[in-house]
Amino acid sequence: MILFHQDQSPYLRPTYRYTPLLAWLLQPNITFTPLFGKIIFVFCDIITGYLIYLLCISQKVQEKVAVICSCLWLLNPLPATVSSRGNAESIMAVLVLLSLKLVQENKVVMAAVIYGTSVHVKIYPAVYALQIYLYLKPDSFKCASGNSVSKLTDDLWPNRRKRIFICVAGGTFLALTGTFYYWYGWDFLHETYLYHITRRDIRHNFSVYFYMLYLTTVTEYTTVISLLSFIPQLILMVTFSTRYRQETALCWFLNTFVFVTFNKVCTSQYFLWYLSILPVIIPKLYMSYSKATTAAICWISSQGLWLLFAYYLEFEGQPTFLYIWIAGVLFFLANIWIMAIIIESYKPNISHVKKIK
Repeated sequence: MILFHQDQSPYLRPTYRYTPLLAWLLQPNITFTPLFGKIIFVFCDIITGYLIYLLCISQKVQEKVAVICSCLWLLNPLPATVSSRGNAESIMAVLVLLSLKLVQENKVVMAAVIYGTSVHVKIYPAVYALQIYLYLKPDSFKCASGNSVSKLTDDLWPNRRKRIFICVAGGTFLALTGTFYYWYGWDFLHETYLYHITRRDIRHNFSVYFYMLYLTTVTEYTTVISLLSFIPQLILMVTFSTRYRQETALCWFLNTFVFVTFNKVCTSQYFLWYLSILPVIIPKLYMSYSKATTAAICWISSQGLWLLFAYYLEFEGQPTFLYIWIAGVLFFLANIWIMAIIIESYKPNISHVKKIK
């Protein structure tokens, strides 16, 4: 930000891996107060909570249930901690949830602008593109008869709304990206996007691929292994995008969950990507308190085990890499089980009410 304030490229700082939009937004950190960015991020957390409330209300759930779902985000210490330490993930939460709301309301142009902006800021919302395309129906839509294959074929047809969304979202993304490429060149493309494709974090990483990448860090196969790790993500995301194309919130949650869980780099701030969507689908989860509690305990305790071994590595200097990987595998398995019970418990026709036994 200081470099940007001095009319220099923010990419002169080796660790800046974001769009220049973020540097622009945070200029008052230099000219006004160093707390400005944290205030913005916390404010975005509040907006996220309000968007969760609106999305729940749009499902015709009771207002009390919508408030509870909103509080699951607002009172969650993880997003509060991430925002107050100066991380901008809450901005992405706002962009993603606003895109979700606009898509569900069929406000195609506005949805496309916000969605294109969100993909520019961080590339991961691109995983929603297929579902959005399949979801958008023509202006005068009549439910097609026939089997699931014929319905999918109908959904693949590029109707007017799909074409508008593609043009506007793609145009927004290309306009922002092209402008910054013109100003900052290759450094912008590499640091903002390409770096994350080949990124490896072998020091502190929840990913199930952590130990393999650690052991092969100096081999000629490292890049190939990194790229192959995207295959399970791609298969699952295409499957969910087609299977749950009419359940936008569920599909976005599952695609985000898969993207984070199967990614070759997985850190705590990534969890916010799906935790911001989770409260939106909770009203349609028909799940017992005991199962929900067990899922939460498994998710938290498996993280705690990983953090224990990571502590001994980082602060005690002990070689606990193998134990960190084993803990990462347990966390991965816990996530797979949680994803399975969410899919099993999701009832699209339950609009509230008694979703918990």
